[in-house]
Amino acid sequence: MFATIYQPAKTAMQSGKGKTGRWALEFEASAARRIDPLMGWTSSEDTTAGQVRLTFDTKDAAIAYAEERNIPYRVVAPSVSAPVAKAYSDNFAFRRRKPWTH
Repeated sequence: MFATIYQPAKTAMQSGKGKTGRWALEFEASAARRIDPLMGWTSSEDTTAGQVRLTFDTKDAAIAYAEERNIPYRVVAPSVSAPVAKAYSDNFAFRRRKPWTH
């Protein structure tokens, strides 16, 4: 049972930064998924993979949880996104480095 500790990215429906500072611990699949021959659904007998996600306020709390329960883990560093335009009018500003085109 191996776990991954990471900081989830914000969803596509999320414009603000709410709930983005939390850390998650998810278990990796220990068994391969199989296709049901009748319905075509994929399933697995491993209930911890994909169904269990624990959230923590800090990375240290997630690491402490894994170490306390002797769960091997890896920490994935959060990716840093590039800054975006602050307003629509910034797309047409004279100080823009690249000209705006369709």
